[in-house]
Amino acid sequence: MKIGILGYGTVASGLVDIIDNNKDKRDISIEGILVRDVKKHEHRKHADVLTDNIEDIFKKDVDVIVELLGGLHPSYEYLKRAIENKINVVTANKDMLAEFGGELVSLAKENGVCIKFEASVGGGIPVLKPLIESLEGNEIDSISAILNGTTNFILSKMYDENLSYDEALKQAQDLGFAEANPEADVMGYDAGRKLSILSTLSFNKRIYWKDFYLEGINKIEPKDIEYAKQLGCKIKLVGRSKINNGKVNGYVRPVLVGNDDIISKIDNEFNIIVVNGDFLGEVSFVGKGAGKDATGSAVYADVLDIYDNRLNNVDAFIKEKVSVDKVVSSECKALIRFKKPQKDKIIQIIKDKFKEAEVIAQDDELAVVVDAPSECAINDSIKFIEDNNYCEDASKILKLS
Repeated sequence: MKIGILGYGTVASGLVDIIDNNKDKRDISIEGILVRDVKKHEHRKHADVLTDNIEDIFKKDVDVIVELLGGLHPSYEYLKRAIENKINVVTANKDMLAEFGGELVSLAKENGVCIKFEASVGGGIPVLKPLIESLEGNEIDSISAILNGTTNFILSKMYDENLSYDEALKQAQDLGFAEANPEADVMGYDAGRKLSILSTLSFNKRIYWKDFYLEGINKIEPKDIEYAKQLGCKIKLVGRSKINNGKVNGYVRPVLVGNDDIISKIDNEFNIIVVNGDFLGEVSFVGKGAGKDATGSAVYADVLDIYDNRLNNVDAFIKEKVSVDKVVSSECKALIRFKKPQKDKIIQIIKDKFKEAEVIAQDDELAVVVDAPSECAINDSIKFIEDNNYCEDASKILKLS
């Protein structure tokens, strides 16, 4: 089989290594590798097929184009052109799938080719294929996941080493776990895109990532970590989606996770995806969410599917988009912090509003844990307190349940 590779970064390097190391098992020929600057890569493997011109790739008689450029453009245009030329495609690009997955899947069906994207979620964790194939007999009703290694690393350092957010972020950047501009990771956008792909496949309904409630970790303070420890919890950036009677509820946000929950045990750059099926029950997928070898392995598995003629497209991406409820409408627990509070008034309001409320700190600020009938009830109480100037600022962290 002949393939063209778009990009020669970390993941592409891993893919090339795996292809070369498995030559005796699969005869896969790399016909071209698209790069921005040929001179920058001329010392690397397969330097003889490097090009900075996309036309050189399309001139080759390739069976598969593997897109590892990242970003929306020109990746989208290149894959669309490949599909229209009846070339199978493989991508690790969750940004593009989250925006253009429906269009590309529909186009692939029209042209009798397939689009594979295992590496777009969870790096090297094989989760999409099991969702599509192995769990097909189950109705998946919920997903709870840590989907971003950068934020999980930062929160782990804040918890284990008592670092501030800024200190932990700098350490992540120094080690190469975080980009110079970490916005997509720390604001929850990356996890939101991945959650939309997982939810679309699991619920067989097209779900747009921006319809989730998205909240990042950039406002997490050492005090939050201190309270989490006091409550026997860790704080994790969790993507969660649930479906009930055809209605979807979903978010990406920092939440309190009890120390006995499997999600709390996943630290540093590791990811976990927990899905619940009606027959199978709860099943977890754990592993490295990024990296040269892990993600390269997932891309290679997609290439092998095409090599072995295991071709399929997922209709869920071309279903009608469904709306998503951004707030938790069922019973929930939350930690609420009030800065510069009028303590007596706030405590009285909290006790009047909620059947169960526990004050866990009342020194320079007030911290309470409440059991509420819904997130809306919590939000309404916070708004009432703020509107009456009973505190300078208020924040909440829900507990994963």
